[in-house]
Amino acid sequence: MPVDRNTLLLDLYKRLFSSFGPRHWWPGDSPFEIAVGAILTQNTAWRNVEKAIANLKKKNLLSAEAIYSLPVEDLAAQIRSAGYYNIKAKRLKHFVKFLFRESGGNLDRLLTWDLHISRNELLSINGVGPETADSILLYAANKPTFVVDAYTRRILSRHRLMPEEVSYDEVRSFFMDSLEPDVYIFNEFHALLVHLGHTFCTKRKPKCSACPAMGWNND
Repeated sequence: MPVDRNTLLLDLYKRLFSSFGPRHWWPGDSPFEIAVGAILTQNTAWRNVEKAIANLKKKNLLSAEAIYSLPVEDLAAQIRSAGYYNIKAKRLKHFVKFLFRESGGNLDRLLTWDLHISRNELLSINGVGPETADSILLYAANKPTFVVDAYTRRILSRHRLMPEEVSYDEVRSFFMDSLEPDVYIFNEFHALLVHLGHTFCTKRKPKCSACPAMGWNND
């Protein structure tokens, strides 16, 4: 008898949690810092984002008010370590302009809105795609939305659950339709999949024999 998707995914979650433990992700001292990190981490390693955020903190620029007032060229210079700094500076400016337009610059107010409303509003911001929006909502707002990334697609594809080129929303729906809307599990599950993809299910030369997911989804 086929295993239902809820049981299947929870089995993977338990395997990874048992192997890796809680990931304590996403790092950040405030919801706003987490949101900034979600925008800066696009197409770059997290260590580069950490440097950019540390620099913003050092210069007392890690606030909606400071970023809103800072010329985009100066903002770009402060986040150079994050890569694509000119593009990301514009995206941060778009984000804080949105905050001031919709909630007086108060991110906390925005994050109290209904999940679907908040998500649609974030997706309306130039430079904020589904992965960034869901990262902000899950990790900064503690709302039950699942974050999908390249690691997740790769893992599901290699275990023959769906093609790697499937759309973001299809993968997100796969998790959200199969699991109870639990913020803690969504948080840990995404972080565990990232760690699995980074350490075992790598793009080249995956370490399948030692992988904690080995034998999962045999049916």
